[in-house]
Amino acid sequence: MISIKVNGQNKQVEDDPQTPLLWVLRDSLDLTGTKYGCGIAQCGACTVLLDGTAVRSCSLPVGSLSGKEITTIEGLAKDDTLTDVQQAWVEEDVPQCGYCQSGQIMNATSLLTRNSNPSDEEIESAMSGNICRCGTYSRIKKAIKRAIKS
Repeated sequence: MISIKVNGQNKQVEDDPQTPLLWVLRDSLDLTGTKYGCGIAQCGACTVLLDGTAVRSCSLPVGSLSGKEITTIEGLAKDDTLTDVQQAWVEEDVPQCGYCQSGQIMNATSLLTRNSNPSDEEIESAMSGNICRCGTYSRIKKAIKRAIKS
């Protein structure tokens, strides 16, 4: 048994300690908002927060997470109230296909936690590791700027 804390709740999982967190979240805990994209930590679809910092869950062994706080897209909204980032995503109509968006939102959330007023260059740099095949990058940037103003 491995004990992990996900979205504020202590969870016990029976997965192999080397199992990537992504598969524990999706298959063992039924938290399917975090997406599988590439499996090699390059695309960002699997981004979650680990102690508030954006990480790629597809390459993070679950056995290394004892004592860490994991937040998934399902854990951002509180009492059905969207975060400023999530609300900005809705207002700017960011998603096209939507597949990468949970990872994008998690990365943007991490950025704004570290830097509450990033410049355009800082936004572009922070978000450059998250790939959007639909190319909604300009709407992503607009949403982050809207969230800053909230």
